[in-house]
Amino acid sequence: MPSEFDNYAAAGYGKLLQDPVRGRFGEPRFFFERKLELLRALYEQYAKPTQSARWLDVGCGEGTLLEMGKRYFHEVAGCDVSAGMIGRCEGLNIRQQVSSRQIPFADQSFDLVTAICVYHHVELADRPFLTGDIARVLQPKGLFCIIEHNPYNPITRLIVHRSPIDTHAQLLTAAMAGNLARHARMEVLAARYFLYFPEFLYSKMAAVEKTFSRIPLGGQYAVLCENS
Repeated sequence: MPSEFDNYAAAGYGKLLQDPVRGRFGEPRFFFERKLELLRALYEQYAKPTQSARWLDVGCGEGTLLEMGKRYFHEVAGCDVSAGMIGRCEGLNIRQQVSSRQIPFADQSFDLVTAICVYHHVELADRPFLTGDIARVLQPKGLFCIIEHNPYNPITRLIVHRSPIDTHAQLLTAAMAGNLARHARMEVLAARYFLYFPEFLYSKMAAVEKTFSRIPLGGQYAVLCENS
């Protein structure tokens, strides 16, 4: 995976993500904004204001979400297996992972850890080890949030099938994500589905989408877990 994403970085990661179906749904920034909005809402619902939280984004890529979200958190950091991807991060605390199983930070360093559209790139055998190491770097009662593509959404499956970045992707359901967390001795607190409506409708339909958040049809989902 490191060399694969190094190649994507060299080829222009943003360009490789372009898809006419995805483009009709929203601009790239819209997808980041929705994730950040949901992440902050979940953290503040189950923990405390994000301004006091230390946040680690595993598989941070080029650091776009961290850059957008850093003003809302006390401290942000990231890690990724790809030197090519993190080479594009500037002004952020980013470290390279030596493998997809290990997180290059000390025990109990963070209040919040996220893995956003990462697990579908991780080999099945590596996923439990990665989740266990995420638990290691979390504070007791710290929160872990997995955000992933929803395999029950047909449009999501179409976009993933067409994307060169997702050639080797193995999508996982919210239930599978929750089981990984439970095996790492975390408690699943919530599962939320989102990205029901395209960008041009979302501003008018945000309240409606919130009522749909437990119905497993949104384009992506978030599973929030608490460390033991």
